[in-house]
Amino acid sequence: MLACLTMRERVLLGIVGLVVAATAVLEYGGGSEVSVFVVAALALAGVAWVVSFATEAVGERFGPALTGVLQSTLGNLPELFVVLFALSAGELVVAQYSILGSLFANALLVLGLVILAGSRAAGGTMRFGRRLPNDTATLLLLAIFIIVLLGVSDRAGDEASQHQVAISVIGAVVLLAVYGVWVFFYLREREDTGVTEARVPLPLAIGLLAGAGVAAAFVSDWFVSALAPAIDSLGISEEFTGLVIVGIAGNAVENVVGISLAAKGQNDLAISVVKNSVAQIAAFLFPLLVLLSLFLDTRLTFVLPAVYVGALLLMAISVWQVTQDGEAVAFEGLALVGFYVILAVITFYE
Repeated sequence: MLACLTMRERVLLGIVGLVVAATAVLEYGGGSEVSVFVVAALALAGVAWVVSFATEAVGERFGPALTGVLQSTLGNLPELFVVLFALSAGELVVAQYSILGSLFANALLVLGLVILAGSRAAGGTMRFGRRLPNDTATLLLLAIFIIVLLGVSDRAGDEASQHQVAISVIGAVVLLAVYGVWVFFYLREREDTGVTEARVPLPLAIGLLAGAGVAAAFVSDWFVSALAPAIDSLGISEEFTGLVIVGIAGNAVENVVGISLAAKGQNDLAISVVKNSVAQIAAFLFPLLVLLSLFLDTRLTFVLPAVYVGALLLMAISVWQVTQDGEAVAFEGLALVGFYVILAVITFYE
């Protein structure tokens, strides 16, 4: 089946496999934290390329809608594993800020870079479908609605604040239900691309996507684990680690894939990859983790620090304003990146 690939593609796949294997050997063979960190960083970049390549192969048949949902699902596996590992270890702060970091990194940093790349490739204005940005804004606002209400309740100390876990569980079920309905109709209404032939066989493309998603999960965990000694020596807070370092590392796949697609002029697919990831984190991954934490000693809820509740609300408004008209220019992408930088600086001094 690999015969359909070019020699360059086969060589790159082999190198990625060797680097991932080398990371595993160093992790479980007693390698130093520095060596695990360096090799794992290379492995993440390689896995990101595999996802980018396989995503394009799938997109040739099914278009940006289904491809974006599939890629963002696999691309968000690192966050799922990182948060579960953190909750199992009783690290609630790292778990919360890892989710926040994934949201902010995708919605501000990655989307901003995608717009910069797409507008440059288009010679000025990047154009894409309006449906997905507007749908994503609705899902984001629903998730933030729950977060804001619980945040106000927590600080007011009212009767509802004594039932944060129960309210979070009910809110999680509502979010998952709404997200499920949205995905069903979003995929059902997708347009047919009309493509009947593709160079890469579908089983190979899906297999590469699945394998790369699983590899990204494990490599991301090894990468984050290796950062701990460096973080301790630099005196960086858990908040900054989760929101910035884990957020960027865990979203390396979406970063590379989205920018690569936008640079090639595949605007709808690039936006689909990033915006689907944002929607999944807010309306699927976060509530799913809330429910999964019920089986752990440390419970995850939608109660977050006030400054980040405000940041989430402003993020949703900013992203909607930039993308709701189906077009974006370079300065808008740069503005989103600027929002992320300012937030990262505030978190550094928290």
